[in-house]
Amino acid sequence: MTVEDFRALYEQHVGHVASGDMKAALADMVRENLPQVFEGVDTPREAPKSYAIKNVRADGDLMIGETVYDMSDRSIGLRSIWELHDGRWLAARLENFSPEEGAQR
Repeated sequence: MTVEDFRALYEQHVGHVASGDMKAALADMVRENLPQVFEGVDTPREAPKSYAIKNVRADGDLMIGETVYDMSDRSIGLRSIWELHDGRWLAARLENFSPEEGAQR
């Protein structure tokens, strides 16, 4: 998958989160990693007020997307690490990053 192809997939995933469709967002994740993928990670639990995709990139055999979600009480910098599983790209891990410091380049 090219980075541009992944960007389209990642934008669709972020759109699910932004619309509050958490069921669709979870369907983009590695099922075996649920629910531990959320342990210790701050994630949107409802639709954010706004969001900004900060970075989309390849890192070896992984794809990485980084978005800042503006919630009513805080901003969440969320990095998702995607892996190829049975021919389908799925989010396998989540990490937070400081929205003020920005995403990795």
